[in-house]
This record gives sequence, C-alpha cells and structure tokens, in this order.
Amino acid sequence: MTQAVKGGAQKRTFVQRLSRDFKMNKYKYLLIIPVLIYLAVFAYKPMYGLVIAFKNYKPTRGIMRSQWVGFMWFENFFTDIYFWRLLRNTFTLSALSILFGFPAPILLALLLNEIHHSGFKRTVQTITYMPYFISLVVTCSIIKIYCQENGLFSQIAELFGGTRKNFLIEPRYFRTIYVVSGIWQNIGWNSILYLAALSGIDQEQYEAARIDGANRFQQIWNITIPGILPTIMIMFVLRMGSLLSVGYEKVLLLYTDNTFEVADVFSTYTYRMGFGSQRYSLSTAVGLFNTLVNICFLMLTNWFSRKTTESGLF
Repeated sequence: MTQAVKGGAQKRTFVQRLSRDFKMNKYKYLLIIPVLIYLAVFAYKPMYGLVIAFKNYKPTRGIMRSQWVGFMWFENFFTDIYFWRLLRNTFTLSALSILFGFPAPILLALLLNEIHHSGFKRTVQTITYMPYFISLVVTCSIIKIYCQENGLFSQIAELFGGTRKNFLIEPRYFRTIYVVSGIWQNIGWNSILYLAALSGIDQEQYEAARIDGANRFQQIWNITIPGILPTIMIMFVLRMGSLLSVGYEKVLLLYTDNTFEVADVFSTYTYRMGFGSQRYSLSTAVGLFNTLVNICFLMLTNWFSRKTTESGLF
C-alpha cells in the first residue's frame, strides 16, 4: 500500500514538473512537433512493413491477407549458396572502408590544425570538401572514365612501366577503387567535425607543453588526440552501427560481370531480390537481418567506448 502511494505521488510530481516545464518552454515544444510528425510518418510507420519478412507477401493480397510463413525466408537466405559470398564481400568492403577511410579525416584534421597560413588552409579545405557535393552518379562516371584502358590511371601505369588495362573489369582492383574513391569523396566533409573538436581544446595546454620542451609530435600525441578522443569514439560507434550497410548505389554503378564475385553485397542482393525478382518477403528478411546485425555491433562498440573512454551514445 505504501509503495502504491509513493508511486502515485511520484507520478503526480512528474506530471506537475512536465506541465510547469511545458508552460515555460511551450514554443520550444511546438518546434519539436514537426520533427515528431516526420519521424512518425517516415520512420516509425514504415516499420509495420517488416512483418512482410514473416509472410509470403503478395501485392495483390496485401500484408494482412498474405500467408504467414514464420522464419522461412530467413532459413532460405541462410542456406542460399550466395550467403557466405555476400557475407564475405560485405564485411571485407566495410572493414577496408573503416580501416583506411575512418582515420583519413582525422589525419586531415590534424594536419590542417597544424597549418597557420589561413589562405592555404582554406584552399585545402575547399578542395577536399568539393568531391562530397558531386553526385554519386557523376562520381562513378568519372571513376569509370579514369579506369578505362585509355584512361588516366592506365596512362599513369604505363608511365611507370606498366601496361594499359581497364581496371574496373579486374576483380583484384575493385575493392581498392571502391575504398580509395570513398576516401576521396568523404575525407574533407568528415573532417569538419574533428576540426570543430580541435578548436575546443584549451590552448594553454599547448603553451604548458612547449614550456616543458615538448615537440609538435608530442603535443599532438599527448594533448590533441586525447582532446578529440571522445569525438572519435562517438563517430566510431556510429560507423560500426552501419557496418553491413554498404551502399548499394555505388556498388551497382561500378561493378561488372567480371567483378560480381567480389563486389556483390547484402544491399545489392536485397535490391535485386526486391526490384528485380519481386521477392519482397525475402528482400525484407535480408534487410531485417542486416539491421539486427548492425544494432548488435552498435551496442557492442558503444559498450567498449564507455569502458575505455567513458563516452558513448548512451
């Protein structure tokens, strides 16, 4: 009885605090309403469609009247002859992108932070930002032109004693092209957040380090990197949360019949099953599996971040 009374009192106190806070910040709450409506319509309402993964969905019958099949589509996917190839390619492309692409904007931000000539610094920033604003279709078209037998890369290879070839039809070059082009396109834009974090480091720490005789490398290692480490870990957690979400658009625009064996990933398989073969239930099951794995990696990486740096998403 006492616990029930306490619970009721706490509930009334919470409602009173919420009512008082709403009266004080009513215009701020009104600003949130459009965002909540957007999330409800475009983020949460579509989640109802996930039930398709457990049904033999037929567009003519609708979701409710389609036959319930349980985990049949998951079993079909896990026993598919292409499953291990898709898993290997997805993990490989994503791991290479993280291994080489994640540190790239951090290094760029550290280098730009050491430049004191404002004009040169702004020029470098502008040049590195520009590829991000180029359409992905245009970017892939540029890559195809450069990788042709008469393209820029073949000319460079020939200049150093190599032979002309179409690099995009060579399976061994596909992953390198994918990762390097991703770094080129995103390095400048992704460095903005780290530059903002660098600007928040107390400059007195550098002055004290210089007085103690620390060189530039020692200052970077002992002051700069620890100063932006929480930001790095937050971005790493977010990146790991999309580990299996290799963008299908770029892969679709770049891969060929020759590179299909090393380029086909979960997202392209989902695209083919959904739009090519009209196997909507199977594509939804693959997408749901992809999302669940990403959530597991997100939780694990966030736990690791909280343990090591005491900072995380939650």
